[in-house]
Amino acid sequence: MEVLAGIETGRPSRAVLGSGHYAAVLRLDDSRGLALACDGVGTKVIVAERLGRLDTVGIDCIAMNVNDVICVGADPIAVLDYIAVEEADPTALEQIARGLRRGAEEAGVEIPGGELAVLPELIRGHPSPRGFDLLGFCIGLVDLDAIVTGGRIEPGDALIGLPSSGIHSNGLTLARRTLDDLDERVDGRTVGDLLLEPTAIYAPAIRELLASEIDARGLAHITGDGFLNLLRLEAHVGYRIDSPLTVPLVFELIAERGGVEPAELYEVFNMGCGFCCVVPAGDADAAVELLSPRHPGTAVIGRTTTAAGIVELPRQNLRGTREGFKA
Repeated sequence: MEVLAGIETGRPSRAVLGSGHYAAVLRLDDSRGLALACDGVGTKVIVAERLGRLDTVGIDCIAMNVNDVICVGADPIAVLDYIAVEEADPTALEQIARGLRRGAEEAGVEIPGGELAVLPELIRGHPSPRGFDLLGFCIGLVDLDAIVTGGRIEPGDALIGLPSSGIHSNGLTLARRTLDDLDERVDGRTVGDLLLEPTAIYAPAIRELLASEIDARGLAHITGDGFLNLLRLEAHVGYRIDSPLTVPLVFELIAERGGVEPAELYEVFNMGCGFCCVVPAGDADAAVELLSPRHPGTAVIGRTTTAAGIVELPRQNLRGTREGFKA
C-alpha cells in the first residue's frame, strides 16, 4: 500500500528491494539479508470446510509462502502460521496442523511458532461453525550479492516452466462458482478432489538450481494474474510463451462450464505452469534436466524478447501487460 511507503523510523532503511517483488529483503549486515513474505490460502478453505477435509490446506499455506521467498534467491528457513477459527474444534485443528507439518517437511522449513485466534464475530463457516482462515509468514536468508531480481535477464534468454499440481491457491472464487457440485465425478476423481489438490512446493528444486552452476536470472511464482507475474521481475524484457505446458483438466472444466474466455483464464489461473525460471539459452537443457526429477514435465516454454513489459501467448492469441490480457 502506498501509504506505508517511506515509513520514518529514525534510522536508515534496511530494505534492499523495492515493493512489488515476491518477497521483501532487509539488510542484516554488509553481506546477509532477511527475506520476508506473507500469504494465505484464500477461499480454498471454503472447499475444505464444505467437504470436512482440512488436512491439505496447511500444505497450501506453506507452499504459497516458501514459493514466494525462494523467488528472490533466498533459502526459506521458517514459517509462522496464523489460524483464525469460528470455533476451536480440536479435531479440525489437528487436521490443519497435519497439513502444515507435511508442507514444512517437504519444503525443508521449521514452524517455530504461530497464533490461534477464536473469532466467531468475524469468521463464519461454510457451513457454520466450521469456519476458519489460514495464513503464513515466511522468513529466509540470502547473501546480498546473490539476490535474484530479474535485473540480469536479457532478450533471448530461455523461459523454463515447472508444472503446477492443479489450481493451487488462486482463483478459487471463480472455480467454486463454475464447479459448485463438489461430489461430481470427472475422469475418476471428484470436483472436490481436483480443487483441494495441494499447491506444489518448488523450494527444494529451486534450492538445487541456485546451488548449481546454472545462471538463474529470474524466478517467478505463477499465482493470481497467471503469466503476468513475470512482469514483477526487474527486467526490461518481454516474455513469449509459445510452447506452454499441458493444461490440467480442472481449467478445462472451468472454461467449459463457466464459459470463461481465455483472457480471463490466463489472468486468473496458472493454467498448468506454477513456477518459471529464466536462464541463459545455453543453460536451458541443464536447467530442465536438474529440475525434472522433482517436477516431471518441466520444459522450455518460451523465451524473453525485446518487447519490454509484454507477455505474449501466441497459441491463445493473447497479449498481456500489467493491465491484463487482450486477444
